[in-house]
Amino acid sequence: MAWQQIAAEKKAHQLDSVPKEWLTSDLPSEETLNVINFPQESNVLSALDREITESSVASLLANLASSKWSSVQVTTSFYKRAIVAQQLTNCLTEIFVDRALARAKELDEHLEKTGTVVGALHGLPISLKDQVGIKQIESTIGYVSWVGKFAEKNSVLIDILESLGAVPFVKTNVPQTLMWGETFNHIFGRTTNPYNRSLTSGGSSGGEGALIALKGSPLGVGTDIGGSIRIPAGFCGVYGFRPSYNRIPYAGCVNTLDGVDSILSVLGPLCNTLDGTKTFFKAVLSKEPWLKDPLVVCKRWSEEEYNLIDHGNGGKLCFAIMWDNGIVAPHPPVRRGLELTKAALLAAGHRVIDWTPYKQAEITKNIYDIIAAAAAEDFKTAVAPTGEPIITSMALIQQDPEPPLFSPPEGGIPAFELWQLHKKKRDLRQEHLNHWEETVSQTGTGRPVDAIISPMAPTPASPHGLGGIPQYTLPLNLLDYPAMIIPVSNVDPELDVKEPREAFYTAEDRENYEQYDPATYENAPIAIQVMGRTGEEEATIAMSEIIDQALRAAKPKL
Repeated sequence: MAWQQIAAEKKAHQLDSVPKEWLTSDLPSEETLNVINFPQESNVLSALDREITESSVASLLANLASSKWSSVQVTTSFYKRAIVAQQLTNCLTEIFVDRALARAKELDEHLEKTGTVVGALHGLPISLKDQVGIKQIESTIGYVSWVGKFAEKNSVLIDILESLGAVPFVKTNVPQTLMWGETFNHIFGRTTNPYNRSLTSGGSSGGEGALIALKGSPLGVGTDIGGSIRIPAGFCGVYGFRPSYNRIPYAGCVNTLDGVDSILSVLGPLCNTLDGTKTFFKAVLSKEPWLKDPLVVCKRWSEEEYNLIDHGNGGKLCFAIMWDNGIVAPHPPVRRGLELTKAALLAAGHRVIDWTPYKQAEITKNIYDIIAAAAAEDFKTAVAPTGEPIITSMALIQQDPEPPLFSPPEGGIPAFELWQLHKKKRDLRQEHLNHWEETVSQTGTGRPVDAIISPMAPTPASPHGLGGIPQYTLPLNLLDYPAMIIPVSNVDPELDVKEPREAFYTAEDRENYEQYDPATYENAPIAIQVMGRTGEEEATIAMSEIIDQALRAAKPKL
């Protein structure tokens, strides 16, 4: 069977199990770009559906535990909204209604019979990037060749989430090969940005970003090897968290570039409310995942670290802002997001200094070279069974003649050469640690900088096909710094005007500058990236909460 037919049949079956009454008949026209508020107006959702799906994770869990809302009701409400989101942005892959509702019913019966919840996530629907393995469900990750490959067992994370009482209910779209900051593949097609559908939702967790933004899921799980959680979170205006290597169990998930042990992909949450990040992280660690996945670090959730014992107990903190990386300067709205953050933190009594970027070009090249070492062979092996073409452009017209952004060497590189890259990575991490430590002389707290704040990308969500190398997210995957994405504002053409520039860091910097037109990016979310030190997940979450609270407090004044 030709790959085109396999893909078409798979896509055609996607909505077969969805009740027809969940399909809205009043979709906005294709010319309507901003659809972020459409679900609230949709004829599919009842008033109760809207109340449930507009609730925070904390409120949902409280109402589920008290039996105010049943898990069946909550799961159904989010299903209905997820299907609306799918019709608006094409964000889903696998939809397993009967299975999820049966699970929800079991949870309701358990609560009614025992008076106790199953666990910390009792009754909560959770969406999952297509990579996450669920028994008897496919994980194609955009490869036609992987259609029909059903997982023989759950991934470790799914077993843990179910033991906590969660309800996995949908899987979400990714780009073929996963190695893109956008989302498009030959099976499910393109995912768009709900704030402006002429722009990308990001990648590779682009389906998660769009779904969470439209509140079609209260909590989603993505993966990140170069920014794949953070880019969709930032582009879609939601919170997203990249933890350090091996704190959340990855065993049983499928992957591209599987076996690259020097730069590890990590699992992390995306959510509309920051409370969901802590809830997810603390709950998963409570199940001692190191006993189920041998790569997971044996480290429990630390309330002391969350209370910032190593950061002055959260009193007066010192943040450093990296305004740009010395390679590509950010667009005006991205700069405005940083300025708003600085003003909010100063108003809250914290100290803010400038961060001097350190060898960003070298770090970016090193991680790129490691990831690309045998990528061409990996991609060709994956598509060989069906002969589907490897996607080399995310442009709307696939015959785009431009070279691909991720173009690995055809023959790969020798092992010895790869070892030298690994040594260079180790050296760069040491140097960057030293650079951070040296800030103790500038902070006025007696400590080095508590956290670094930077752009998430040099642009807001890009037009399709124009998403560049993730220069602001990729270095953190080499340095292994935990990082939180916090939404700040949205592009306003009146505020975010294009200013003249004569000097440029690089040709890419000039190209990025010339690409900017405020009208093109209208309504696109603006986000910041907050990074802590390796292993400081609890502290990074806590400091992100402080920054988020400062921004919320300052909004009426700024």
